[in-house]
Amino acid sequence: MSATGVPDFITSLAQGGGPLGAAVNLIQTHISYVLVGEKRVLKVKKPVDFGFLDFTTLEKRDFFCHEELRLNRRLCPDIYLDVVAIGMDGGRANLEGRGGLVDYGVMMRRMPEEGMMPRLIKAGRVDENTVDALVDRLVPFYEQAAGGGEIAGFGRAESVAVNVIENFDQTREMIGEGGLDRRRFDRLETWSRDFLAREEVFAARIDAGRIRECHGDLYSANICIQDLKNIHIFDCIEFNRRFRCCDVASDIAFLAMDLDFHGLSGLSARLVETFARRSGDGGLSEVLPFYKVYRAYVRGKIGLFTAAAPEVDERTRQESLAAAARYFELAESYVS
Repeated sequence: MSATGVPDFITSLAQGGGPLGAAVNLIQTHISYVLVGEKRVLKVKKPVDFGFLDFTTLEKRDFFCHEELRLNRRLCPDIYLDVVAIGMDGGRANLEGRGGLVDYGVMMRRMPEEGMMPRLIKAGRVDENTVDALVDRLVPFYEQAAGGGEIAGFGRAESVAVNVIENFDQTREMIGEGGLDRRRFDRLETWSRDFLAREEVFAARIDAGRIRECHGDLYSANICIQDLKNIHIFDCIEFNRRFRCCDVASDIAFLAMDLDFHGLSGLSARLVETFARRSGDGGLSEVLPFYKVYRAYVRGKIGLFTAAAPEVDERTRQESLAAAARYFELAESYVS
């Protein structure tokens, strides 16, 4: 372990000249080390336990690496290549487990930066054709995704409530930060609880077969569009089934909310309308506002958590609080 707390094998891989190529950029999230090479990307899970995920043992990281591979290959079969065994031999890391196994990682093909959807949005290059192509990709995905049985149970009102109420419980002590004042918090919580009380609405979604093993994190940051025939939707939720197994409306609401957040409300409406028509989902509009509130609130919560992290600088803190305020305002705009 280096003085910065980064494992020696990560430091070795990040130095370049090895299996990832000459130039390697190390990006850290709260749960992963992401090593971006010239043509390949290696994602290694940190040995952390946040309650909603647990990567604390080598066996668990191996399991969730294989889950990440399995689940993401549904939408990105040509991007997610393999799970690799990372070894240390003579002070140098390798991806064959030589010299002693130290960890596992998911090897991916690097996607073009110019195709990342946030960049396209910023450049004004996301239009109706883009949205239609996304729907073309998503409709068959949900039709083929696993459903029924235990998965269907995640659509019950009491199951959905676990995720929704958790958000309010986790932010109750943060009222007054990032645009989340008491009035807004109370209104969003009361409205969400009232909707959750409509158990028949959730039961109807289960009966219609709309609860599937979805993506779970469907928004622009996880979409790469090389062209309208080459759309990659990546980085789905692998670490917790209750975030992934949900109403397809929750996934669609996330992407629609994200388009709203970026000032593309017309494209957001087109996404919902086109998806509902092509998928035959006549009940989508009834539950969409509820899931939009949920998704916007989650993004606001993440902004508050980021701002509260002791390691972030003041600029990041202020930007996170500003983004949180926008998300909480957007969440309230969906409340009727």
